[in-house]
Amino acid sequence: MQPDTEILGYLRRDGRKGIRNHIVVAYLVECAHHVAREIVYPFREEGVNLIGFSGCYPNAYAGRMMKQLCTHPNVGGVLLVSLGCESFDRSSLAQAVRESGRPVYTVGIQNSGGTRKSIEEGREWIRQTCASLEKTPRAPLRVDELIVGTVCGGSDATSGITANPGIGRAFDKLVANRAAAIFEETGELIGCEQIMANRAATKELGDELLASVEKAAKYYTILGHGSFAVGNADGGLTTQEEKSMGAYCKSGSSRISGLIKPGDVPPRGGLYLLDVVPDGDVRFGFPNINDNAEIAELIACGSHIILFSTGRGSVVGSAISPVIKICANPETYRRMSDDMDINAGRILDSPASVDDIGDEIYELTLRVAAGTPTASESLGHQEFVLTYKSFEPIGPSCLPS
Repeated sequence: MQPDTEILGYLRRDGRKGIRNHIVVAYLVECAHHVAREIVYPFREEGVNLIGFSGCYPNAYAGRMMKQLCTHPNVGGVLLVSLGCESFDRSSLAQAVRESGRPVYTVGIQNSGGTRKSIEEGREWIRQTCASLEKTPRAPLRVDELIVGTVCGGSDATSGITANPGIGRAFDKLVANRAAAIFEETGELIGCEQIMANRAATKELGDELLASVEKAAKYYTILGHGSFAVGNADGGLTTQEEKSMGAYCKSGSSRISGLIKPGDVPPRGGLYLLDVVPDGDVRFGFPNINDNAEIAELIACGSHIILFSTGRGSVVGSAISPVIKICANPETYRRMSDDMDINAGRILDSPASVDDIGDEIYELTLRVAAGTPTASESLGHQEFVLTYKSFEPIGPSCLPS
């Protein structure tokens, strides 16, 4: 599939185009989680996705994340599920969705009469809305309109020499075709900060990249641990620095165009670093409690698709945006092939190069954008996590013109 291959996207009022047309059911407090899950259950194979925020007291980060997720170009309609007494600003969220041109409805469990009545009310709205979404206008979507994020999870000693550099090659091709590519996590880039700074579009951006990794290192020092799990060691990784070098490979070799934070959408094509470590004092514990928290942040930045590298073998997918699983370890792929999309481990045991894998990832990315389901989509994975964090807005040096 070549860059000029036509992909038909779902056209939204703001001009952005989605590659899926999901209805999102979003619970606004943990007390509404069960009702929301039951509303989704009969429609789980019909593009109805479950997301939510478990907290009760308000948090600006969570509010912004929910707004960005509910107005993501892959989302065509939104059902909000509220208990009724939580502190989340449901009216503001509903208004933002309404102003985006999407259908939105709020089920209030307390006002609706409890669990059973709320479930039926929500399901009836979904039945009606599914029919109306079939009329969503379609329009050609160019490669330079795509936003693609990447994350690694369940890394082992093969990740940094097969799947991660393969993603880096795919990122180079995406950036060369003016797509936006987002890599993350600053806590797994410790030791690589100066190399990144040398790739920055401006010196000022380079300084921001250095500061973001310094913040992550300080955060982890205060917590007393870093982003290096027992499973990483069992898989043959020896140090945080070794893991960082492998994670860094996902960024490829393109010039770095900007630094963003969760909820910031890249203004144009290019390569962007997503800073996921909260600003200010350590207040909320470990920055990302699992890989799906990072995926949610990449999606909130507009990512249509997520490239997920795994060596040990992660099975997760996500709500809203398709997840392409690139398996680094050939033995893992043989055990878990049903959950994987690409066997990057062929670099180790068959005549395949990093460039070959990069081309395969790039071509599959375009096919998924055109509608091909990923393994995690076919298996029904819709994992989602959203917790408390706090961020300051980015400055002008983070997005040089």
